[in-house]
Amino acid sequence: MSGGAHCEGDMEVDINKQEMLQRKKNAVLVDGVFLNGPIADARAGEKFVEDACKIIMEEVIQKAADVTEKVCEWQPPEKLKKLLDLEMRDTGEPHQQLLQLCQDVIRYSVKTNHPRFFNQLYAGIDYYSLVARFITEALNPSVYTYEVSPVFLLVEEAVLKKMIEFIGWNEGDGIFNPGGSVSNMYAMNLARYKYCPEIKEKGLSGLPRLVLFTSEECHYSMKKAASFLGIGTQNVYFIKTDERGKMIPEELEKQVQRARKEGAAPFLVSATAGTTVLGAFDPLDKIADICEKYGLWLHVDASWGGSALMSRKHRKLLHGIHRADSVAWNPHKMLMAGIQCCALLVKNNSDLLKKCYSANASYLFQQDKFYDVSYDTGDKSIQCSRRPDAFKFWMTWKALGTTGLEERVNRALALARYLVDEIKKREGFRLLLEVAPVIKERMMKKGSMMLGYQPHLGKVNFFRQVVISPQVRREDMDFLLDETDLLGRDL
Repeated sequence: MSGGAHCEGDMEVDINKQEMLQRKKNAVLVDGVFLNGPIADARAGEKFVEDACKIIMEEVIQKAADVTEKVCEWQPPEKLKKLLDLEMRDTGEPHQQLLQLCQDVIRYSVKTNHPRFFNQLYAGIDYYSLVARFITEALNPSVYTYEVSPVFLLVEEAVLKKMIEFIGWNEGDGIFNPGGSVSNMYAMNLARYKYCPEIKEKGLSGLPRLVLFTSEECHYSMKKAASFLGIGTQNVYFIKTDERGKMIPEELEKQVQRARKEGAAPFLVSATAGTTVLGAFDPLDKIADICEKYGLWLHVDASWGGSALMSRKHRKLLHGIHRADSVAWNPHKMLMAGIQCCALLVKNNSDLLKKCYSANASYLFQQDKFYDVSYDTGDKSIQCSRRPDAFKFWMTWKALGTTGLEERVNRALALARYLVDEIKKREGFRLLLEVAPVIKERMMKKGSMMLGYQPHLGKVNFFRQVVISPQVRREDMDFLLDETDLLGRDL
């Protein structure tokens, strides 16, 4: 048997040599470059993909739910630089060395799919979304025209339509973007365009001082968007919140009146459904009343909390969201669609997105194509190349159904409730603890779990526990408290 295998290998080498000789014989040389045959070695490439996939399967996916594994193998930056061999060289590196690099990257990276990764507003692994990502990475599509991306454009349309239904609109429009921050920027620019359409051609000169309103608990992307769009951070009025972190509607109305008296032009209110630190939901109905009264665009940043719409039990948190003009919603957070998967949804169905963002690129969006060009949706994006992010969410939704997604939301909120109840029972625990940075350092170096901390308003640093992953169990909540107690016992 081994002899046969050896002969087979020799035959393959001989065939390769013959191919090489034939290419040289028929060589065409242009500017010192041989143009015969492919430059890449397809066999070697396919073998590398095959071997690397085995490593991913073993080291990332199969270890995902193993709580005995470390969340991260912490190394300080200077040491990690040496461990990783980051230098790019003139000549390519061999197969085995590249596979070792893959191993090293996985080894020293944070395992966000670990059941005890609680650090960010995303976590866990969704197998269906992961396969969708493998497919799109392999196909390498760009979603701008039906011509080059037929399946993914139809998928995006179907997903947006369903998300619009859950918001409570009869119709609408939307687009997937690279992050909730970009969705908020889209919404801000869209609201400004609706207020003064001439800005698209004439620019900022001659405009009144535009002012927008958002809560003091809003995501920092609101300030960034105001800066980026030339509105200016001084023209973002931050509205006071109550003790739970919710925007106070009466304070909003006072600030709108103040802006008008100053001679400014209020045009937008951005409410938040699920603030980053406290997870607060602004009172959308009351805010919508004020927006209607003063003719303001209502945007809801539901990047974090929008997924509660999937739950019949918890969707009341977003009561009134159907009155919004636009909504940012990130399925890559609580619904685990894989980073990044972020939609901006717009109530207006009169092509406002396209009117605001289109540049009518004649080489891409020809109007005399052989199919319905309304499917060429790329002209309503600020991007040209765009990833098929909706496909990840679509695949997960197809696999789990609406009831499965609802279960994810309900379970995450139930685990959070359980943790709160357990904290109340335990001596030595309260919602604010001065020793958070020290405990954080110890947990990172130990690799047992990851938990984020931050200050809030006038309060000292405290841990922010985020529950998303369906791999998280009640035992992990108990471990979190026990481990935090252990790491901080001597402080």
